[in-house]
Amino acid sequence: MVFASFVFLFWFLPAFLAVYQALPKRWRNLGLVVGSFVFYGWWRPAYVLLMLVSVVIDYVAARRMGEVGSGTRRKAWLWASIVANLGMLGWFKYTNLLVATWNDTTPWPIAWSDVLLPVGISFFTFQSMSYTIDVYRGDVKPARSFVDFLCFVSLFPQLVAGPIVRYRDVEAELQRRTVTLQQVSSGVFLFAIGFAKKVLIADSVAPLVDHVYASGAPGLLAAWAAAFGYTTQIYFDFSGYSDMAIGLGLLLGFHFPANFRSPYRAHSITELWRRWHISLSTWLRDYLYVPLGGNRRGDGIAMRNVIVTMLLGGLWHGASWTFLLWGAWHGAFLAFERRLGKRSPYGRLPLAAQVAITFLIWTLGMVVFRAGSMGGLGAMLGGLAGLNGAGALPDLGQQAPFALVACCLGPLLCFTMPRSEQLVQRCRPLVMLLVLFAFVAAVCQLLTHDFLAFIYFQF
Repeated sequence: MVFASFVFLFWFLPAFLAVYQALPKRWRNLGLVVGSFVFYGWWRPAYVLLMLVSVVIDYVAARRMGEVGSGTRRKAWLWASIVANLGMLGWFKYTNLLVATWNDTTPWPIAWSDVLLPVGISFFTFQSMSYTIDVYRGDVKPARSFVDFLCFVSLFPQLVAGPIVRYRDVEAELQRRTVTLQQVSSGVFLFAIGFAKKVLIADSVAPLVDHVYASGAPGLLAAWAAAFGYTTQIYFDFSGYSDMAIGLGLLLGFHFPANFRSPYRAHSITELWRRWHISLSTWLRDYLYVPLGGNRRGDGIAMRNVIVTMLLGGLWHGASWTFLLWGAWHGAFLAFERRLGKRSPYGRLPLAAQVAITFLIWTLGMVVFRAGSMGGLGAMLGGLAGLNGAGALPDLGQQAPFALVACCLGPLLCFTMPRSEQLVQRCRPLVMLLVLFAFVAAVCQLLTHDFLAFIYFQF
Protein backbone atom coordinates (compact mmCIF):
# COMPACT_ATOMS: atom_id res chain seq x y z
CA MET A 1 0.00 0.00 0.00
CA VAL A 2 1.21 3.51 -0.78
CA PHE A 3 0.74 6.55 1.49
CA ALA A 4 0.01 8.75 -1.52
CA SER A 5 -2.96 6.69 -2.67
CA PHE A 6 -6.72 6.94 -2.41
CA VAL A 7 -7.01 3.58 -0.61
CA PHE A 8 -4.55 4.50 2.13
CA LEU A 9 -5.70 8.08 2.64
CA PHE A 10 -9.47 7.59 2.65
CA TRP A 11 -9.92 3.96 3.71
CA PHE A 12 -7.05 2.29 5.49
CA LEU A 13 -5.78 5.18 7.63
CA PRO A 14 -9.16 6.38 9.02
CA ALA A 15 -10.31 2.80 9.69
CA PHE A 16 -7.01 1.83 11.34
CA LEU A 17 -6.85 4.92 13.56
CA ALA A 18 -10.46 4.42 14.68
CA VAL A 19 -9.85 0.79 15.65
CA TYR A 20 -6.45 1.57 17.19
CA GLN A 21 -7.85 4.29 19.45
CA ALA A 22 -10.72 2.04 20.52
CA LEU A 23 -8.38 -0.73 21.66
CA PRO A 24 -7.24 -0.97 25.29
CA LYS A 25 -3.63 0.18 25.62
CA ARG A 26 -2.36 -3.33 26.36
CA TRP A 27 -3.70 -4.51 22.97
CA ARG A 28 -2.48 -1.64 20.85
CA ASN A 29 0.84 -3.22 19.89
CA LEU A 30 -1.01 -6.29 18.63
CA GLY A 31 -3.48 -4.06 16.80
CA LEU A 32 -0.57 -2.19 15.23
CA VAL A 33 0.96 -5.51 14.12
CA VAL A 34 -2.29 -6.58 12.46
CA GLY A 35 -2.67 -3.20 10.76
CA SER A 36 0.94 -3.35 9.57
CA PHE A 37 0.38 -6.84 8.13
CA VAL A 38 -2.63 -5.56 6.19
CA PHE A 39 -0.62 -2.58 4.96
CA TYR A 40 2.39 -4.67 3.90
CA GLY A 41 0.41 -7.62 2.59
CA TRP A 42 -1.86 -5.47 0.45
CA TRP A 43 0.54 -5.88 -2.48
CA ARG A 44 1.52 -9.53 -1.97
CA PRO A 45 0.28 -11.28 1.22
CA ALA A 46 2.81 -14.13 1.00
CA TYR A 47 5.68 -11.76 1.76
CA VAL A 48 4.27 -11.13 5.24
CA LEU A 49 5.55 -14.64 6.00
CA LEU A 50 9.01 -13.61 4.85
CA MET A 51 9.06 -10.78 7.34
CA LEU A 52 7.82 -13.14 10.05
CA VAL A 53 10.71 -15.53 9.36
CA SER A 54 13.21 -12.70 9.85
CA VAL A 55 11.47 -11.59 13.05
CA VAL A 56 11.35 -15.10 14.56
CA ILE A 57 15.04 -15.76 13.80
CA ASP A 58 16.19 -12.47 15.32
CA TYR A 59 13.90 -12.73 18.34
CA VAL A 60 15.14 -16.23 19.16
CA ALA A 61 18.78 -15.31 18.50
CA ALA A 62 18.58 -12.29 20.81
CA ARG A 63 16.85 -14.29 23.57
CA ARG A 64 19.50 -16.99 23.35
CA MET A 65 22.29 -14.40 23.48
CA GLY A 66 20.70 -13.05 26.64
CA GLU A 67 20.63 -16.53 28.20
CA VAL A 68 24.10 -17.83 27.33
CA GLY A 69 26.02 -14.79 28.54
CA SER A 70 29.33 -14.34 26.73
CA GLY A 71 31.59 -16.53 24.64
CA THR A 72 31.44 -18.61 21.49
CA ARG A 73 27.79 -19.59 21.75
CA ARG A 74 26.74 -15.96 22.02
CA LYS A 75 28.71 -15.11 18.88
CA ALA A 76 27.24 -18.14 17.11
CA TRP A 77 23.71 -16.85 17.68
CA LEU A 78 24.73 -13.43 16.37
CA TRP A 79 26.13 -15.00 13.20
CA ALA A 80 22.96 -17.08 12.83
CA SER A 81 20.98 -13.81 12.72
CA ILE A 82 23.39 -12.06 10.35
CA VAL A 83 23.68 -15.01 7.94
CA ALA A 84 19.90 -15.55 7.89
CA ASN A 85 19.12 -11.89 7.22
CA LEU A 86 21.87 -11.31 4.66
CA GLY A 87 21.13 -14.66 3.03
CA MET A 88 17.47 -13.75 2.61
CA LEU A 89 18.39 -10.29 1.37
CA GLY A 90 20.99 -11.70 -1.01
CA TRP A 91 18.64 -14.28 -2.50
CA PHE A 92 15.82 -11.89 -3.27
CA LYS A 93 17.95 -8.90 -4.22
CA TYR A 94 21.02 -10.20 -6.02
CA THR A 95 20.30 -13.63 -7.47
CA ASN A 96 18.80 -12.18 -10.67
CA LEU A 97 21.92 -10.07 -11.28
CA LEU A 98 24.28 -12.98 -10.67
CA VAL A 99 22.36 -15.29 -12.98
CA ALA A 100 22.08 -12.61 -15.68
CA THR A 101 25.82 -11.91 -15.45
CA TRP A 102 26.57 -15.63 -15.67
CA ASN A 103 24.33 -16.04 -18.71
CA ASP A 104 25.91 -13.03 -20.42
CA THR A 105 29.52 -14.09 -19.85
CA THR A 106 29.52 -17.89 -20.13
CA PRO A 107 28.43 -20.40 -22.81
CA TRP A 108 26.41 -22.34 -20.21
CA PRO A 109 23.22 -20.31 -19.65
CA ILE A 110 20.93 -21.11 -16.74
CA ALA A 111 17.19 -21.32 -17.31
CA TRP A 112 15.83 -18.81 -14.87
CA SER A 113 12.66 -17.02 -13.85
CA ASP A 114 13.35 -13.74 -12.10
CA VAL A 115 12.89 -13.64 -8.33
CA LEU A 116 10.35 -10.95 -7.38
CA LEU A 117 11.80 -8.45 -4.91
CA PRO A 118 9.69 -7.96 -1.75
CA VAL A 119 8.92 -4.29 -1.11
CA GLY A 120 11.13 -2.78 1.58
CA ILE A 121 13.13 -5.93 2.33
CA SER A 122 16.36 -3.93 2.68
CA PHE A 123 14.79 -1.75 5.35
CA PHE A 124 13.18 -4.32 7.60
CA THR A 125 16.12 -6.76 7.44
CA PHE A 126 18.59 -3.99 8.37
CA GLN A 127 16.31 -2.81 11.16
CA SER A 128 15.82 -6.30 12.57
CA MET A 129 19.51 -7.18 12.21
CA SER A 130 20.60 -4.02 14.04
CA TYR A 131 18.61 -5.23 17.04
CA THR A 132 20.52 -8.52 17.36
CA ILE A 133 23.85 -6.73 16.90
CA ASP A 134 22.92 -4.25 19.64
CA VAL A 135 21.91 -7.12 21.92
CA TYR A 136 25.26 -8.81 21.27
CA ARG A 137 27.11 -5.58 22.05
CA GLY A 138 25.10 -5.10 25.23
CA ASP A 139 23.54 -1.85 24.06
CA VAL A 140 20.00 -3.18 24.59
CA LYS A 141 18.46 -6.10 26.45
CA PRO A 142 16.52 -8.80 24.58
CA ALA A 143 12.84 -7.99 24.13
CA ARG A 144 10.67 -9.95 26.53
CA SER A 145 7.55 -9.82 24.42
CA PHE A 146 7.50 -11.32 20.94
CA VAL A 147 4.56 -9.06 20.03
CA ASP A 148 6.53 -5.97 21.05
CA PHE A 149 9.48 -7.00 18.91
CA LEU A 150 7.20 -7.87 16.00
CA CYS A 151 5.59 -4.46 16.39
CA PHE A 152 9.03 -2.82 16.25
CA VAL A 153 9.98 -4.52 12.97
CA SER A 154 6.60 -4.26 11.25
CA LEU A 155 5.62 -0.66 12.12
CA PHE A 156 3.84 0.31 8.92
CA PRO A 157 4.70 4.05 8.94
CA GLN A 158 8.39 3.31 8.30
CA LEU A 159 8.27 -0.34 7.28
CA VAL A 160 9.02 -0.16 3.58
CA ALA A 161 11.20 2.95 3.15
CA GLY A 162 12.48 4.00 6.56
CA PRO A 163 13.71 5.82 8.47
CA ILE A 164 15.64 2.78 9.73
CA VAL A 165 14.77 2.84 13.43
CA ARG A 166 16.98 1.34 16.15
CA TYR A 167 15.30 -0.73 18.84
CA ARG A 168 16.77 1.44 21.59
CA ASP A 169 15.12 4.50 20.03
CA VAL A 170 11.60 3.14 20.52
CA GLU A 171 12.08 0.54 23.29
CA ALA A 172 10.42 2.66 25.96
CA GLU A 173 7.57 3.68 23.65
CA LEU A 174 6.86 0.05 22.79
CA GLN A 175 6.16 -0.48 26.47
CA ARG A 176 4.26 2.71 27.19
CA ARG A 177 3.41 5.69 25.03
CA THR A 178 0.97 8.55 25.08
CA VAL A 179 -0.44 10.69 22.32
CA THR A 180 -0.98 14.34 23.12
CA LEU A 181 -2.92 16.92 21.17
CA GLN A 182 0.41 18.58 20.32
CA GLN A 183 1.72 15.30 18.86
CA VAL A 184 -1.44 14.85 16.81
CA SER A 185 -1.17 18.40 15.48
CA SER A 186 2.52 17.98 14.63
CA GLY A 187 1.91 14.56 13.09
CA VAL A 188 -0.89 15.77 10.84
CA PHE A 189 1.14 18.84 9.83
CA LEU A 190 4.21 16.72 8.95
CA PHE A 191 2.12 14.22 7.03
CA ALA A 192 0.51 17.02 5.01
CA ILE A 193 3.92 18.53 4.16
CA GLY A 194 5.30 15.17 3.07
CA PHE A 195 2.19 14.37 1.05
CA ALA A 196 2.44 17.67 -0.82
CA LYS A 197 6.17 17.14 -1.45
CA LYS A 198 5.52 13.75 -2.98
CA VAL A 199 2.45 14.47 -5.10
CA LEU A 200 2.94 18.08 -6.19
CA ILE A 201 6.70 18.10 -6.82
CA ALA A 202 8.19 14.59 -7.07
CA ASP A 203 5.33 13.11 -9.09
CA SER A 204 5.14 16.19 -11.34
CA VAL A 205 8.84 15.94 -12.25
CA ALA A 206 8.68 12.17 -12.83
CA PRO A 207 7.25 12.27 -16.41
CA LEU A 208 10.08 14.52 -17.61
CA VAL A 209 12.75 12.32 -16.04
CA ASP A 210 11.20 9.05 -17.24
CA HIS A 211 10.75 10.36 -20.78
CA VAL A 212 14.37 11.51 -21.13
CA TYR A 213 15.89 8.36 -19.63
CA ALA A 214 13.74 6.21 -21.91
CA SER A 215 14.63 8.21 -25.04
CA GLY A 216 17.98 6.47 -25.58
CA ALA A 217 19.87 9.46 -27.01
CA PRO A 218 18.87 12.68 -25.21
CA GLY A 219 20.09 16.07 -26.36
CA LEU A 220 22.09 18.42 -24.18
CA LEU A 221 19.11 20.41 -22.92
CA ALA A 222 16.94 17.38 -22.17
CA ALA A 223 19.77 15.47 -20.49
CA TRP A 224 20.62 18.26 -18.07
CA ALA A 225 16.93 18.93 -17.40
CA ALA A 226 16.48 15.25 -16.51
CA ALA A 227 19.64 15.19 -14.39
CA PHE A 228 18.56 18.13 -12.24
CA GLY A 229 14.96 16.94 -12.43
CA TYR A 230 15.81 13.55 -10.93
CA THR A 231 17.87 15.21 -8.19
CA THR A 232 14.74 17.18 -7.34
CA GLN A 233 12.42 14.19 -7.72
CA ILE A 234 14.29 11.78 -5.48
CA TYR A 235 14.71 14.34 -2.70
CA PHE A 236 11.04 15.34 -2.57
CA ASP A 237 9.93 11.74 -3.04
CA PHE A 238 12.08 10.31 -0.27
CA SER A 239 12.02 13.24 2.15
CA GLY A 240 8.25 13.40 1.56
CA TYR A 241 7.95 9.75 2.57
CA SER A 242 10.11 10.37 5.64
CA ASP A 243 7.94 13.32 6.69
CA MET A 244 4.81 11.22 6.32
CA ALA A 245 6.36 8.31 8.22
CA ILE A 246 7.51 10.51 11.10
CA GLY A 247 4.11 12.22 11.17
CA LEU A 248 2.24 8.93 11.29
CA GLY A 249 4.59 7.76 14.03
CA LEU A 250 3.63 10.78 16.13
CA LEU A 251 -0.06 9.92 15.69
CA LEU A 252 0.74 6.52 17.22
CA GLY A 253 2.97 7.83 20.00
CA PHE A 254 6.37 7.05 18.42
CA HIS A 255 9.21 9.51 17.83
CA PHE A 256 11.24 8.42 14.80
CA PRO A 257 14.60 10.04 14.03
CA ALA A 258 14.93 12.73 11.37
CA ASN A 259 16.12 11.38 8.03
CA PHE A 260 16.97 14.59 6.13
CA ARG A 261 18.49 17.90 7.19
CA SER A 262 18.53 20.14 4.11
CA PRO A 263 21.18 18.03 2.32
CA TYR A 264 21.40 20.21 -0.79
CA ARG A 265 22.76 23.11 1.29
CA ALA A 266 25.88 21.09 2.18
CA HIS A 267 29.33 22.51 1.43
CA SER A 268 31.02 19.14 0.79
CA ILE A 269 30.10 15.54 0.01
CA THR A 270 31.03 14.52 3.56
CA GLU A 271 28.60 17.08 4.96
CA LEU A 272 25.93 16.10 2.45
CA TRP A 273 26.04 12.49 3.63
CA ARG A 274 25.56 13.68 7.19
CA ARG A 275 22.30 15.28 6.04
CA TRP A 276 20.98 12.74 3.49
CA HIS A 277 19.17 9.50 4.46
CA ILE A 278 20.65 9.88 7.93
CA SER A 279 19.25 6.60 9.26
CA LEU A 280 21.06 4.60 6.54
CA SER A 281 24.33 6.54 6.66
CA THR A 282 24.53 6.15 10.45
CA TRP A 283 23.60 2.46 10.13
CA LEU A 284 26.45 1.93 7.67
CA ARG A 285 28.79 3.85 9.96
CA ASP A 286 27.90 1.96 13.15
CA TYR A 287 27.48 -1.55 11.76
CA LEU A 288 29.93 -1.59 8.85
CA TYR A 289 32.47 1.24 8.83
CA VAL A 290 33.32 1.01 12.56
CA PRO A 291 33.59 -2.84 12.61
CA LEU A 292 35.91 -2.62 9.58
CA GLY A 293 38.23 -0.53 11.75
CA GLY A 294 36.85 2.95 11.19
CA ASN A 295 39.60 5.54 11.43
CA ARG A 296 41.51 3.84 14.24
CA ARG A 297 44.42 2.64 12.07
CA GLY A 298 45.35 5.78 10.22
CA ASP A 299 44.12 7.69 7.20
CA GLY A 300 45.00 5.02 4.63
CA ILE A 301 42.90 2.31 6.30
CA ALA A 302 40.13 4.82 7.02
CA MET A 303 39.97 5.78 3.34
CA ARG A 304 39.79 2.10 2.38
CA ASN A 305 36.99 1.54 4.91
CA VAL A 306 35.05 4.52 3.55
CA ILE A 307 35.28 3.20 -0.01
CA VAL A 308 34.27 -0.35 1.02
CA THR A 309 31.35 1.02 3.03
CA MET A 310 30.08 3.12 0.13
CA LEU A 311 30.48 0.25 -2.35
CA LEU A 312 28.36 -1.97 -0.11
CA GLY A 313 25.98 0.94 0.46
CA GLY A 314 25.58 1.19 -3.30
CA LEU A 315 24.83 -2.52 -3.58
CA TRP A 316 22.32 -2.17 -0.73
CA HIS A 317 20.23 -0.08 -3.11
CA GLY A 318 19.93 -2.85 -5.66
CA ALA A 319 21.44 -5.49 -7.90
CA SER A 320 22.88 -3.30 -10.63
CA TRP A 321 26.40 -2.39 -11.67
CA THR A 322 25.31 1.25 -11.77
CA PHE A 323 24.56 1.16 -8.04
CA LEU A 324 28.05 -0.22 -7.42
CA LEU A 325 29.51 2.55 -9.59
CA TRP A 326 27.44 5.13 -7.70
CA GLY A 327 28.89 3.81 -4.43
CA ALA A 328 32.39 4.04 -5.89
CA TRP A 329 31.71 7.64 -7.03
CA HIS A 330 30.77 8.76 -3.53
CA GLY A 331 33.36 6.57 -1.85
CA ALA A 332 36.09 8.25 -3.89
CA PHE A 333 34.94 11.76 -2.95
CA LEU A 334 34.49 10.86 0.72
CA ALA A 335 37.92 9.21 0.85
CA PHE A 336 39.54 12.22 -0.82
CA GLU A 337 37.90 14.63 1.62
CA ARG A 338 38.98 12.42 4.52
CA ARG A 339 42.55 12.59 3.22
CA LEU A 340 42.22 16.36 3.44
CA GLY A 341 41.04 16.10 7.03
CA LYS A 342 37.32 16.00 6.19
CA ARG A 343 37.73 19.38 4.48
CA SER A 344 36.33 20.22 1.10
CA PRO A 345 38.91 20.46 -1.71
CA TYR A 346 37.12 23.63 -2.79
CA GLY A 347 36.64 24.95 0.74
CA ARG A 348 38.39 28.26 0.06
CA LEU A 349 35.84 29.30 -2.52
CA PRO A 350 32.85 31.48 -1.59
CA LEU A 351 30.15 29.64 0.31
CA ALA A 352 27.67 29.74 -2.57
CA ALA A 353 30.27 28.22 -4.91
CA GLN A 354 30.96 25.39 -2.45
CA VAL A 355 27.26 24.55 -2.29
CA ALA A 356 26.92 24.73 -6.08
CA ILE A 357 29.90 22.42 -6.71
CA THR A 358 28.69 19.92 -4.11
CA PHE A 359 25.23 19.95 -5.67
CA LEU A 360 26.72 19.37 -9.14
CA ILE A 361 28.80 16.40 -7.90
CA TRP A 362 25.70 14.95 -6.27
CA THR A 363 23.62 15.50 -9.41
CA LEU A 364 26.16 13.67 -11.60
CA GLY A 365 26.16 10.85 -9.07
CA MET A 366 22.38 10.71 -9.32
CA VAL A 367 22.69 10.27 -13.09
CA VAL A 368 24.62 7.07 -12.37
CA PHE A 369 22.06 6.07 -9.72
CA ARG A 370 19.04 6.56 -12.01
CA ALA A 371 20.51 5.05 -15.19
CA GLY A 372 19.56 1.44 -14.40
CA SER A 373 22.11 -0.06 -16.78
CA MET A 374 25.55 0.72 -18.12
CA GLY A 375 24.07 1.29 -21.58
CA GLY A 376 21.54 3.77 -20.21
CA LEU A 377 24.31 5.51 -18.27
CA GLY A 378 26.42 5.85 -21.40
CA ALA A 379 23.49 7.39 -23.29
CA MET A 380 22.86 9.94 -20.54
CA LEU A 381 26.52 10.87 -20.21
CA GLY A 382 26.65 11.35 -23.98
CA GLY A 383 23.65 13.64 -23.77
CA LEU A 384 25.18 15.63 -20.89
CA ALA A 385 28.36 16.07 -22.93
CA GLY A 386 26.38 17.32 -25.93
CA LEU A 387 27.28 14.38 -28.17
CA ASN A 388 23.68 14.20 -29.40
CA GLY A 389 23.35 17.91 -30.14
CA ALA A 390 21.57 20.58 -28.16
CA GLY A 391 18.15 19.08 -28.75
CA ALA A 392 15.04 20.34 -26.96
CA LEU A 393 12.92 19.57 -23.95
CA PRO A 394 10.64 16.55 -24.45
CA ASP A 395 7.02 17.10 -25.41
CA LEU A 396 5.02 16.07 -22.33
CA GLY A 397 1.69 17.41 -23.51
CA GLN A 398 -0.55 18.57 -20.68
CA GLN A 399 2.00 17.45 -18.09
CA ALA A 400 4.68 19.86 -19.34
CA PRO A 401 3.64 22.97 -17.30
CA PHE A 402 3.47 20.96 -14.06
CA ALA A 403 6.88 19.36 -14.71
CA LEU A 404 8.58 22.66 -15.50
CA VAL A 405 7.06 24.45 -12.49
CA ALA A 406 8.07 21.59 -10.20
CA CYS A 407 11.61 21.55 -11.65
CA CYS A 408 11.97 25.25 -10.81
CA LEU A 409 10.06 25.27 -7.53
CA GLY A 410 11.75 22.19 -6.06
CA PRO A 411 15.34 23.50 -5.93
CA LEU A 412 14.07 26.91 -4.78
CA LEU A 413 12.39 25.27 -1.77
CA CYS A 414 15.47 23.12 -1.09
CA PHE A 415 17.78 26.12 -0.86
CA THR A 416 15.49 28.66 0.84
CA MET A 417 12.81 26.98 2.98
CA PRO A 418 13.24 25.71 6.55
CA ARG A 419 13.13 21.95 7.12
CA SER A 420 9.75 20.31 7.60
CA GLU A 421 10.22 19.79 11.34
CA GLN A 422 11.21 23.45 11.71
CA LEU A 423 8.00 24.53 10.00
CA VAL A 424 6.06 22.35 12.41
CA GLN A 425 7.87 23.73 15.46
CA ARG A 426 7.29 27.33 14.44
CA CYS A 427 3.62 26.64 13.68
CA ARG A 428 2.89 29.98 12.03
CA PRO A 429 -0.72 30.47 10.85
CA LEU A 430 0.25 31.59 7.34
CA VAL A 431 2.51 28.58 6.87
CA MET A 432 -0.22 26.27 8.13
CA LEU A 433 -2.68 27.76 5.64
CA LEU A 434 -0.20 27.33 2.79
CA VAL A 435 0.44 23.71 3.79
CA LEU A 436 -3.31 23.07 4.01
CA PHE A 437 -3.76 24.56 0.54
CA ALA A 438 -0.89 22.44 -0.82
CA PHE A 439 -2.34 19.31 0.78
CA VAL A 440 -5.79 19.91 -0.71
CA ALA A 441 -4.21 20.59 -4.12
CA ALA A 442 -2.23 17.35 -3.81
CA VAL A 443 -5.36 15.38 -2.94
CA CYS A 444 -7.14 16.86 -5.97
CA GLN A 445 -4.21 15.90 -8.18
CA LEU A 446 -4.17 12.41 -6.68
CA LEU A 447 -7.85 11.92 -7.46
CA THR A 448 -7.31 12.86 -11.12
CA HIS A 449 -4.05 10.98 -11.78
CA ASP A 450 -2.73 7.52 -11.08
CA PHE A 451 -0.54 7.44 -7.96
CA LEU A 452 3.17 6.73 -8.32
CA ALA A 453 5.00 4.41 -5.96
CA PHE A 454 7.81 5.88 -3.88
CA ILE A 455 11.24 5.51 -5.46
CA TYR A 456 12.68 3.77 -2.42
CA PHE A 457 10.02 1.05 -2.48
CA GLN A 458 12.25 -0.75 -5.00
CA PHE A 459 15.06 -0.95 -2.46
